[in-house]
Amino acid sequence: MNAYIFPGQGAQFSGMGLDLYENSPLAQELFEKANDILGFSITDVMFEGSSEDLKQTKVTQPAIFLHSVILAKTLGEDFKPDMVAGHSLGEFSALVAAGALTFEDGLKLVSQRAQAMQKACEIQPSTMAAVLGLDDAVVENVCENTEGIVVAANYNCPGQLVISGEVEAINKACETLKEEGARRALVLPVGGAFHSPMMEPAREELAAAIENTTFSKPNCPIYQNVTASAITDENEIKANLISQLTAPVRWTQSVQQMISDGANHFTEVGPGKVLQGLVKKIHREAETTSATFQTEA
Repeated sequence: MNAYIFPGQGAQFSGMGLDLYENSPLAQELFEKANDILGFSITDVMFEGSSEDLKQTKVTQPAIFLHSVILAKTLGEDFKPDMVAGHSLGEFSALVAAGALTFEDGLKLVSQRAQAMQKACEIQPSTMAAVLGLDDAVVENVCENTEGIVVAANYNCPGQLVISGEVEAINKACETLKEEGARRALVLPVGGAFHSPMMEPAREELAAAIENTTFSKPNCPIYQNVTASAITDENEIKANLISQLTAPVRWTQSVQQMISDGANHFTEVGPGKVLQGLVKKIHREAETTSATFQTEA
């Protein structure tokens, strides 16, 4: 069975999407539509901007979404998922690719999400840290016993967990995790504590936008970050999307469940190959590949 997976923030690179724009009339049309919806030329930043330009939250999230979704749409008949999943932001790309959201509505939500998260980050200094080489239970225990807000945020693969919270609490937790034997406990260069209670203002703002958006039944099950299980009901999809901002990304559990449900081939749709690497660490025998655009005749 074919699983299609969609990357999240961090996969962006300068020049992303330019090959699609130059070689596909459909891609060109969708990129121009995106510029109109966003009210600025995101294509200029994607195609010619520096890595610093691409780091702006209002750019990063829509840029990755656009690269992923437009690539999926240009695959045409070759895009035949039995199931889909996306890492954090990638969940929105997966929903559009699977027909649960229109391109326009998906882009509007991603843009609102990016801006709401940016605002939440500015309320209080916060950050995230990658922890390598410890069991999840050990990391969770350290988080629970550290003063302040610090939680497990991204279960990326066995032995790789990202924690999220207040700057001071993250620094304290990193010290303890190193004492517990972590190979690395490294503070990440991110703008804030994503997938933690500190994103509550963003969750409230996004909840209103999601509630006012029409969702359709997806063409195949989506394995959502919050539950790590197959979902097809529109109301459940909405509820999980709203919860996602303050809840952990259960990527390890999602991939494991997809494999249990028959997935044997994972195709990453969008920039980079990060998710393929994680899938291989979760299940060594899984086949992985990148979706590739075929130039139209």
